[in-house]
Amino acid sequence: MSSWPIAPERLPAPVVDNHCHLDMPPRDVPMLSVDEALDRAAAVNVTRIVQVGCDLEGSRWAVQTAEAYDSVVAAVALHPNEAPRLAEHGELDAALAEIDALAQSPHVRAVGETGLDYFRTGEEGREAQHASFREHVRMAKRHDRTLVIHDRDAHDDVLAVLDDEGTPARTVMHCFSGDAHFARECLDRGAYLSFAGTVTFKNAENLREALRVTPADRILVETDAPFLTPVPHRGKSNSSFLIPLTVRFMAAIAGKSVEEMCHDIDTNTNSAFGGPWAQRI
Repeated sequence: MSSWPIAPERLPAPVVDNHCHLDMPPRDVPMLSVDEALDRAAAVNVTRIVQVGCDLEGSRWAVQTAEAYDSVVAAVALHPNEAPRLAEHGELDAALAEIDALAQSPHVRAVGETGLDYFRTGEEGREAQHASFREHVRMAKRHDRTLVIHDRDAHDDVLAVLDDEGTPARTVMHCFSGDAHFARECLDRGAYLSFAGTVTFKNAENLREALRVTPADRILVETDAPFLTPVPHRGKSNSSFLIPLTVRFMAAIAGKSVEEMCHDIDTNTNSAFGGPWAQRI
């Protein structure tokens, strides 16, 4: 088994990893404990994390972890690819009810990741995805939580659902995957755009164009760890301590200093997720 890469240079100011899966095991390196992951991140000035649930077990774990660590807040949801599986077994309504209950915890800042995924789910699963997405939008509004959207190959339908249901006051496009045109459509609806390590990929000029048109007060950064590792570690497992690679790349694309980009991201994350929470120092 490989070892984790050497940590990149520490950022000059704190930032937040607004989308992380600390409970998901990496493929090719040893699993880090929560303490190890948070300590490694804090050492490079990634001082806060949003732990995101994708199913009932993961959402319960996210809440428990946020209860145990001041620098962590939780997001709870059924991933869009989870919804058709649950619907097939007649379990979707009960699962959504439990997510609704979890969303009321004071340690939960967001409902997500929810949304639509037409890459891994075919036509037969789309009705369940749409029903689940709509209910998550309603939850976010009902409990004043941030909505975190997973959108894969479903741009137009994601926007159509938001327009129909009404976009929550705080909405984050997780791992933004569109171009400059789609970025403007999301921004027009008040969304924050969260960029992952994919923005550093050679074939991702569309993401860089989207970043260039995103106002400074709407930019977020994430890992989606253990996935979407930035260059030069693309294809290997990701962790929050690698975010400085993405932040420095984003600063160069946006024509800002790294410190300016850090301050923008930190301030925006507070706004996007309902206010600050404790840093891990």
